[in-house]
Amino acid sequence: MSSGLFSYPVKEYLFKEVLMKTDFETLKALSTYTINHLKQAEMIDFAADSRADLIEAMATEFGVSFATDENIKEQAIEEVEEKFGAVNLPENITETEMFNHARKEIIKSFNGENIGGLYLMESLHNIAIRVKNFLLSNDLVEDVFCSDEELIDFVIDKIRGFAPKRN
Repeated sequence: MSSGLFSYPVKEYLFKEVLMKTDFETLKALSTYTINHLKQAEMIDFAADSRADLIEAMATEFGVSFATDENIKEQAIEEVEEKFGAVNLPENITETEMFNHARKEIIKSFNGENIGGLYLMESLHNIAIRVKNFLLSNDLVEDVFCSDEELIDFVIDKIRGFAPKRN
């Protein structure tokens, strides 16, 4: 976005408008996407009436592996509060330079690893292992019909293809 056509504030405004904000609903979308693909591939089985609970539980599990824009915003606010004190903060803190700097530093710590607007807090392989362990231990999952390696490879492939707007 470093075109010379706009002044800095306009670029910042346009950049903010284009970004899709991710939150727990995005984790639920990833969970739904993953569970749907696993079910369609006949890799897992679960009772139809437990589907919503399974999606919610997997989304919570994904919350350990992915940071959302909402998480990053909260963390950036906490960092600014720690540095400058909660009393000295402006009302519109998310529009300040110090907030934007803290947010960018947090995002930079994820090394740019981002899938569907979700920032990876661990490797994709480790996330897939976490999903495998979740599926094998969760009481809502009645059966898993593949090897650990097949499950891990499948989950990695599907997560790589996740895009909230498309799915």
